[in-house]
Amino acid sequence: MKLTYTKGEDGLMYPDLGLRKQTEGYIGKYSLMREKYLKEHKKSTYQVLKMGDYEGHMIEIQRRAEERMDELLPELMKTAGATEELKAADQMKWVGIVNNCKQQAEEMIKEEIIFS
Repeated sequence: MKLTYTKGEDGLMYPDLGLRKQTEGYIGKYSLMREKYLKEHKKSTYQVLKMGDYEGHMIEIQRRAEERMDELLPELMKTAGATEELKAADQMKWVGIVNNCKQQAEEMIKEEIIFS
């Protein structure tokens, strides 16, 4: 980031300060996991991010993790047999299978995105 200056009426140079453009997206569960990981295990990386584009990085982590969850969950549910037929026949069993699939997907996301 380069700082620019504007010459005032009094002949002095004043820095052009303003709010940064806000990045589209949000900081959610996965980006908060990433922040905790960086604070505890990658302190120098965390400090560098805080001085730079911290918000952009966290939003990107959240976006990538959600996209990966959307890819993984249907595959895992199909493999585990969480079908609509099972849902109609035994809803509690179906919920258990789906929750297990979500946990598996989340563990994969942690390894692939959060802890990398």
